[in-house]
Amino acid sequence: MLVLPIPMVTALVLGFLILRVLTVEKRPPVVIVFLTACAGQSLIVAALQYYGISALRPVQPATATLIPVLAWLTFQTAFLRPVKPRDGLHLLVPAFTVFCILFAPATIDIILPVIFLIYGGAILAVLKSGGDALPLARLEAGRQPLWLWTGIAVSLLLSALSDSLIAVAFLSDNPGWAKLIISIFTSCALLSVGLLSVSPNAFGEIEPEDPPRPSPPPVPDEGDHAIVERLDRLLAEETLYLEPSLTLARLARRLQMPAKQLSAALNRATGENISRHINRFRIDHACERLSAGDNVTTAMLESGFNTKSNFNREFQRVTGKSPSAWAKSALADKR
Repeated sequence: MLVLPIPMVTALVLGFLILRVLTVEKRPPVVIVFLTACAGQSLIVAALQYYGISALRPVQPATATLIPVLAWLTFQTAFLRPVKPRDGLHLLVPAFTVFCILFAPATIDIILPVIFLIYGGAILAVLKSGGDALPLARLEAGRQPLWLWTGIAVSLLLSALSDSLIAVAFLSDNPGWAKLIISIFTSCALLSVGLLSVSPNAFGEIEPEDPPRPSPPPVPDEGDHAIVERLDRLLAEETLYLEPSLTLARLARRLQMPAKQLSAALNRATGENISRHINRFRIDHACERLSAGDNVTTAMLESGFNTKSNFNREFQRVTGKSPSAWAKSALADKR
């Protein structure tokens, strides 16, 4: 009976995800590279630990450090900015690992978990800033991508833990523990990172979570209301809110100001983030369509929403009624 080790199974699952991304889904190229790195690392782990191909032993640490680097670049592509040439400097990390393998191999057991900790911590640090600090995220996505990428960051941190435990296993002359640790920690971390990175949630294409508890409204600075008026005028004149792919970055470019300035001014002046503000325009438009006789699904799609659950939640928040109840009430008023 053919039995495959867990890392090999992980590699096969990730390989299937790569084919799916290439043939069905639209993802930035860095996502494909990231998945390939995760699948390749799983193959190397399986070949080294379960099939005794010892020639791959010096390769494993170098390829492992590609994963947190590519996770960071994928995160930037999803939320912060397009990949730029200077991001190639991150490749110095695996290059440094190769240097250590050749000239200071005793340091690898320390360097490898530190690299995973740095990149996992960097992602968490950006996520702590909140949704409006991620200008390339779709406004309809709400807070779900934050939770999703928190899971990816935690997976990187777990990889650091597994690397440390593997080092302890060999130092304590218990190499048999290493296989168990790899099967449980490393394979699960690689698989979860791959699954999360191809989820549409990673790029903000699902409904938001329930909003957090409101905090005391900040005091508007001078000019904040003027910025909001400019934003509302742009939205009203060009109906940009009807575009499901609208982002904070695009609105900021149209208003010729930094995204953080626009987000902060809106928050101080209205107490809302950009997503909730845009959704008010969308719900007003949906009410117009319902009053004109459109059904709920048509009104939803014509108003810039992609998911019915998100539409229902926002409609309830803005109007205090469900779309169907509001439509019945509007029809009764006409009669």
